Amino acid sequence: MSQSYNRGLIEDFSRWREFSAGMWAWIFHKFTGWVLVGYLFTHIAVLSTALSGAAAYTNTIQALESLLVVRILEVGLLAVAVFHILNGVRLLFVDLGVGLEAQDKSFYASLILTGVIVVASIPTFLSGVSI
Repeated sequence: MSQSYNRGLIEDFSRWREFSAGMWAWIFHKFTGWVLVGYLFTHIAVLSTALSGAAAYTNTIQALESLLVVRILEVGLLAVAVFHILNGVRLLFVDLGVGLEAQDKSFYASLILTGVIVVASIPTFLSGVSI
């Protein structure tokens, strides 16, 4: 019979306050990566309507683009993609030894730059949608 070890409370939800910027960057990078993988499957499903003919594909795209919720999801997809790209470039520089002392600042800069790009693109994404 094996001995048991008291590990205490396994799920301590108050630990998120202790996370550094590097841990948040890792969590956001993993999350955005999984969202992009999920979007890839959705993208393939929409593109597969082209197999039924050009008219079916055109009707599908027009129907999706006319929905406000789809436009909002596209803005979210832009935010996810931009952050994932910027954080990936940040990680590349860190792996190359550039900016090791400023990892926190570069993470915050990637968050701010993502926010600026997304906010600036909202009018473009929401133009022409019927509410």
